Amino acid sequence: MNETFIINIGRQLGSGGRQIGEKLSTEFGIGFYDKELIKLASKESGLGKEFFEKADEKSSYSFLSGLIGLRTNVNNEVYTNNYLTNETFFKIQSDVIRDLAQKESCVFVGRCADYILRNHPRCINVFITADTEDRIKRVAQTYQLSLDKAQELIAKTDKKRSEYYNFYSNKVWGEAKSYHLCINSSVLGIDETVDFICQFIKQRLK
Repeated sequence: MNETFIINIGRQLGSGGRQIGEKLSTEFGIGFYDKELIKLASKESGLGKEFFEKADEKSSYSFLSGLIGLRTNVNNEVYTNNYLTNETFFKIQSDVIRDLAQKESCVFVGRCADYILRNHPRCINVFITADTEDRIKRVAQTYQLSLDKAQELIAKTDKKRSEYYNFYSNKVWGEAKSYHLCINSSVLGIDETVDFICQFIKQRLK
């Protein structure tokens, strides 16, 4: 595919969504952006990476109005006691995502990228889910947690991702109509799920 295109991955914790995104970037030979966006947003704004880590999508959208503490203006952007407000964070991160999408083909994981790039003519928006049992086992192994703790982390993370996405996008996180493709990675396994998505993308963009 000669024209640039974007793959946006939404995912439940433990679904293998990030791994699938990385494999898709390798398969197509394009950039991969998840946590890397924090580094780029930090560089773009001139603020330290720690500001963005604290305002990452794991923070609840309810903090949008700003965190309690001393408020200060830096380059006309507001931060509070070493925290960026989520509104400022979202704006800076959105600008970085749009800039990357103009320059190159890439994979974005999370970050409401599908909404931010809603007017991009060659975006594929995919949501990855998996069976609960598989998700718990994967999270327990990845983070060295008990099964009970893994289940708690899944519930907490999915709730925050849902709040973040629903607030900024005015769509529903994980709902089929919000994406071009929703797929359960437990059905085919990670590698065959990647193959299936690759074929879907090629067919969609041809």
